[in-house]
Amino acid sequence: MSAMRKTINELLSDYKKVLHHDITVQGWVRAFRSNRFIALNDGSTINNLQIVVDFEKFDENILKNISTASSLNIVGEVVESQGAGQNIEIIAKKIQILGDNFTEERDKTILQPKKHSLEVLREQAHLRFRTNLFGAVFRVRSAISFAIHQFFNQNQFFYMNTPIITGADAEGAGEMFGVTNFDLNNIPRDENGDIDFEQDFFGKKTNLTVSGQLNVETSMMGLGRVYTFGPTFRAENSNTTRHLAEFWMVEPEVAFNNLEDNIDLAEDFLKYVIGYVLENCKDDLEFLDKRFAEEQKQKPEKDRASEGLIEKLENVIKKRFKRVSYTEAIEILKNSKENKKGKFQFPIEDWGADLQSEHERYLVEKHFESPVVLFDYPKEIKAFYMKLNEDGKTVAAMDVLFPGIGEIIGGSQREERYDVLSEKMKTMNVDAHELWWYLDTRKFGSVPHAGFGLGLERLVLFVTGMTNIRDVIPFPRTPKNAEF
Repeated sequence: MSAMRKTINELLSDYKKVLHHDITVQGWVRAFRSNRFIALNDGSTINNLQIVVDFEKFDENILKNISTASSLNIVGEVVESQGAGQNIEIIAKKIQILGDNFTEERDKTILQPKKHSLEVLREQAHLRFRTNLFGAVFRVRSAISFAIHQFFNQNQFFYMNTPIITGADAEGAGEMFGVTNFDLNNIPRDENGDIDFEQDFFGKKTNLTVSGQLNVETSMMGLGRVYTFGPTFRAENSNTTRHLAEFWMVEPEVAFNNLEDNIDLAEDFLKYVIGYVLENCKDDLEFLDKRFAEEQKQKPEKDRASEGLIEKLENVIKKRFKRVSYTEAIEILKNSKENKKGKFQFPIEDWGADLQSEHERYLVEKHFESPVVLFDYPKEIKAFYMKLNEDGKTVAAMDVLFPGIGEIIGGSQREERYDVLSEKMKTMNVDAHELWWYLDTRKFGSVPHAGFGLGLERLVLFVTGMTNIRDVIPFPRTPKNAEF
């Protein structure tokens, strides 16, 4: 009978069942010491498995070809470890090299056994999954994605797939990637010299979606509780640590919910997902927590985080989010020492200012020292679909602000009244002809409803303690960069 095959995570989690049995493990070499000890990792956990080799029992040619990054198939007996820091090790009986290691080429890559900068790791994004750091980050990202689906499933939401190619611009931002099958060297034009999109594949001008919200609202009108979770695209020429051209959005929409219901949902959702990661990614979080602490030591004392990574995550779950109106927040910011002493890059002068990340982080990190939900924003700085409040000045919008991140969720109660929505679209120059189907949902049994959008990468940034959004998506798409 062949030896059982186990992932390293399975083996380390439940080793007593296979103690003194022969098993098969496969993985990549992280280190090979003294021609005797192999540190093997298969990506299932941040922890390595020690393989003990009796070099006198193995062909010398096999052993000399084992080096960092080699891939191996090993059959051996599980025994209790003699060394500290591990419960078990494998006494190797058979070793097979699965993947030859081109040592000269390897030595030009991040697979060399030494520390590399994050910038260098980004340049070799196809290999960075093999490092401890990025293995941890992407296992956490996977756990977050699973927890998102699990939360909505447990709360009786239906998962909707909204279009990636669309003729609509949900945000009215205009910063979109066009989609065409025209020969770009021979683009057809009409009698006015304008591009004739009627001859294009879809017979009209189309683009990559900036949000699935408008589409998911239509399914909400029949299914009640729905969400979409997929890629979205912004053609912003922003080369910053916070922007990507392609990222993933989670967008729930709930019939009969008002703004307060929406805030409750957002808070419950975030606490559930973070709690799931704390419970199920302990080893990776401990590694990331240590890395976070080391990074803080390199900063000036005034810029250091007041709590560790795991402590920060635990506090988000424990604390009720502070709920503050935009009007109250403006007064706090206007009267703050930072504003009066000119320390804000964007000074707060009057009601109606569009809050920047520095303002959001001041409210969260310095004034309230807890996550904050801002609500009831001026109508002029928010999207056309947000419900107009009775004061005629504000809309029922909400943003959830987190320490170190700023806005992590943006949402609102939607404008369900046909006449009010139509008028807002005219005022804000939104093409009602293009969005006839969206207006239709307000004609046939319209209901109050609300929803929000969460950028997955911003949540992964927060949970992992990483500081550049390019380090929490496998293959970042940014200006002048579509490698891999």
